[in-house]
Amino acid sequence: MGEDVAIRALTESGTVRALTCVTTQLVNELQERHQTWPVATAALGRTASIAAMMGLLLKGEERLTVQVKGDGPIGSIVVDADAVGHVRGYVDHPHIHLPSNALGKLDVGGAVGSGLLHVMRDLGMRDVYRGSSELQTGEIADDFTYYFAVSEQTPSAVGAGVLVGTDNRVIVSGGFIVQLLPGHTEEDVRMVEERVAAVPSVTDLLVNGVDAEGLLTCLLPDARVLGVQPLSFQCLCSRERLAAVIESLGPAEIEGLIAEQGGAEAVCHFCNERYNFDADELRAMLHRG
Repeated sequence: MGEDVAIRALTESGTVRALTCVTTQLVNELQERHQTWPVATAALGRTASIAAMMGLLLKGEERLTVQVKGDGPIGSIVVDADAVGHVRGYVDHPHIHLPSNALGKLDVGGAVGSGLLHVMRDLGMRDVYRGSSELQTGEIADDFTYYFAVSEQTPSAVGAGVLVGTDNRVIVSGGFIVQLLPGHTEEDVRMVEERVAAVPSVTDLLVNGVDAEGLLTCLLPDARVLGVQPLSFQCLCSRERLAAVIESLGPAEIEGLIAEQGGAEAVCHFCNERYNFDADELRAMLHRG
């Protein structure tokens, strides 16, 4: 199995940008950590693939957080990505099962429902960009296509796919973003529409052995590769961070934890890592407070 990577490329004219990725190992890690069932795996995996590609457009220490906040049974999907290919994420309700949709595929749209897509970019120096748009189908790729058009005024075509096996493991996962940049021509628009329409589903391509570079070739065969970024799961949590969360609860809450449970367990949303604190550690927090 090839390495998870995201690729950033540009046409010679500089008016069309393409991002492609393979995220099979990354999404498998998310599935394992959160024990997601197939429809939640597909929703989380598609979101993680798109966020990973958007991360390639960040610089330095910048980060972005994507939140798909629908009214469907899986609740919110949250994915965090940075400029160097680190991605983490979770879904509120990982154990949701729905019948297949009319196409016989996982009903991600039904699981997500109606609501909003939020993108927050932390650009450092307390400078945070926030953009939002209404979910169009809940199928994730369509929702990002709409988001880029209305919130960032960048006409885009977005595709993302996750194929889940009967054992809940991810067989393949990946995606693409093609964007028309300032100065693009009608010819660019036609070319992008034709190329995207000619591309089979992302999962069909990946199952047949196409990698991120092959995906790029299918979409923009003449584009120049600007960067290739390995992708991997990485969480920012630590024992110290979770201790600070407990400490912030205040003396009354901490005393209650000591009296009722003899300690505390803190669980990171993003990676499902569990941190246990015994009564002595909680008492030390009280003294520090």
